[in-house]
Amino acid sequence: MRIFKKVTALLVTSALAMSFVACGSSDSDVSGFITGSGSSALLPLAKEAAVAFKEKYPDVSVTLNGGGSGTGLKQVSDGSVDIGNSDVPAEEKLSPERAKELVAHKVCVAIITPVVNKELAKQVPNLTKQQLIDIFTGTIKNWSEVGGPDEEILLITRPQTSGTKAVFQKYALDGNEELVGGSLETDDSGTLLQTVADNKGAIGYVSLSYLVHNQKVSTLKIDGVEPSLENTYNGSYPVWGYEYMYTKGEPTGVIKTYLEYIMSDEYSTQLESQGYGTTSKMTVER
Repeated sequence: MRIFKKVTALLVTSALAMSFVACGSSDSDVSGFITGSGSSALLPLAKEAAVAFKEKYPDVSVTLNGGGSGTGLKQVSDGSVDIGNSDVPAEEKLSPERAKELVAHKVCVAIITPVVNKELAKQVPNLTKQQLIDIFTGTIKNWSEVGGPDEEILLITRPQTSGTKAVFQKYALDGNEELVGGSLETDDSGTLLQTVADNKGAIGYVSLSYLVHNQKVSTLKIDGVEPSLENTYNGSYPVWGYEYMYTKGEPTGVIKTYLEYIMSDEYSTQLESQGYGTTSKMTVER
């Protein structure tokens, strides 16, 4: 009888220990590989979220690349990446058939702002929307035409695959096409910012998120309105777009856990500190 009681006690103790280990190791159960590409505007958030996610789930590997929204959407459609990051709805970059296969996950709002050299901004802190259109379409070629110095304008534009370009063209340029030729083109926001910083006459545009840790350039007001989270939330600043993470079909496993983490209340407090807007605070919709 004593032996039976001892064996029973050992079995109960072992079962409790196993139960404790199982309950205490839920985070370690999340493992696997995640790949993503696309929007340069969303890339800083995706990278920051990946670092935080890996701290929470050490057995997960996340590989992210830019390339523009069109590239991200094409690659997730082809199955070469798990997540395609985009500044625009998939229907704007893919055929209806391919777009229907993708599932959109709306994660935040990106504010797109024109940027110029700091010295130039002292003389030209603001442009009207029409002046902005005339500059990017090549009608205005010198800063003296908008109250600035006698300095030739150096345009820095983005390729057709860029979702940032699509948002800027639609809401800052009222759909007008940017000047082709006679300008620099890049979808690398770091390169764009450095070029603007190094050239007094340069002008380009980036997501506000790239300026959180970069003070080498200055933003421009549009029609007197500062590009800021507050002005975007209240609808007075017009150049913004939703940021999407697309999957081919409904996500499962580690991909689902990653997306749920980015859109969770736990992570939402990080969005604004990185220069992104939270969708719940928007007083206007698109």
